Amino acid sequence: MALSLPTNFICSFPPSLTHTNMSLLSLSPCPSLPKFRSPLRSNSRFGPEYSIRKGSCRRSRWLLASKISEDGFIIVEDDIHALLEILPRDLQENLQHEPRRAQLLEVILDLGRRPEARFLGEPGGQYLRNSEISPEELEEAQSAVGEFGGDNRAGIEGTLHRISAIRSRKGLIVGLTCRVGRAVSGHVEMIRDLLQYKESILFLGRPGVGKTTVMREIARVLADELHKRVVIVDTSNEIGGDGDIPHAAIGGARRMQVPEPSMQHRVMIEAVENHMPQVVIVDEIGTEAEALACRSIAERGVMLIGTAHGERLGNIIKNPTLSDLVGGVETVTLGDDEARARRSQKSILERKAPPTFPFLIEMRERNYWVTHRTERSVDMLLHGKKPLVEVRKRDDQFKVVIERWSNYDGDGI
Repeated sequence: MALSLPTNFICSFPPSLTHTNMSLLSLSPCPSLPKFRSPLRSNSRFGPEYSIRKGSCRRSRWLLASKISEDGFIIVEDDIHALLEILPRDLQENLQHEPRRAQLLEVILDLGRRPEARFLGEPGGQYLRNSEISPEELEEAQSAVGEFGGDNRAGIEGTLHRISAIRSRKGLIVGLTCRVGRAVSGHVEMIRDLLQYKESILFLGRPGVGKTTVMREIARVLADELHKRVVIVDTSNEIGGDGDIPHAAIGGARRMQVPEPSMQHRVMIEAVENHMPQVVIVDEIGTEAEALACRSIAERGVMLIGTAHGERLGNIIKNPTLSDLVGGVETVTLGDDEARARRSQKSILERKAPPTFPFLIEMRERNYWVTHRTERSVDMLLHGKKPLVEVRKRDDQFKVVIERWSNYDGDGI
């Protein structure tokens, strides 16, 4: 039976697909591997055996440096050795022989406490030794990292790792969170169909669910495969890595660094006015100025890909700072006749404007995403109803499965 979809709902079938099951669509993943835009010198991070020469097979070189993770993604590069080098010697040896090293999420170094390693998918952490971190060890790790920015974050040049500092009241560093950064291919297959619409997409999710990793791969796919002019506004160098030369994982996308976190909204506008991008990618939209900058960019016809603080759509609607990203909320007083017709109170909540991001995705887990048509979902939630959404996940064979017209299981307003 041929399937016809409402024009105002999410429609993301491939053009060649005319017959399908209305409730379940299974797509076979075909992870596209990153491609280098320019030759690398023989002293590249991969070593001479992975240097790229003009005319060589770029994809096969990446395959040589890649490995398959347990959840079906291809880890292109993790540079884990660079992160281990800043740790005390005994911790390096401990983690080198750790069988779960591929799932290492972060290493915690707090003054006067035992060092701790945390792994993906596991609650709590694992102590790496019985003795506490000394001031000398913390100082040595700090000097190996380099200077921290105004947001107390630093990186390791040429890698995607992030080092975050905890300071005392006197400004001294008393703790470090050493977060592992990985270039991963395969996430984009969850939403590749949505990228064809050229509409802005906002990602929500708790810390550690993989939002920044998705941003990185989307930037590469849009630049290298869809041939868009992509500019990344990289506040903490998390997307493009530390250093003046961006990491190869973002492909041909350009990267603008931000001197101070408070200047992110200015750099976003500068990117549009000076560099004529078709796509702007920004991580961690968190202030009213940044939300207004997003609306200004969207109204100029530029596609936005961004992330924001929050786990569910309702969190953004109820957040006065960020609600403009989904259209904003205002109180409307109805007349007596209209209130009776709607069977509602006279004072109700309504969406104030079109949403800046037509699509919103809740990243519940790395392999479980809920996709909203933002305008429709916000209106229904404000009216006390449950919107229809798309649930995107991977099955046991790592195939992308899309369940359409599912009832939203999130909280109301």
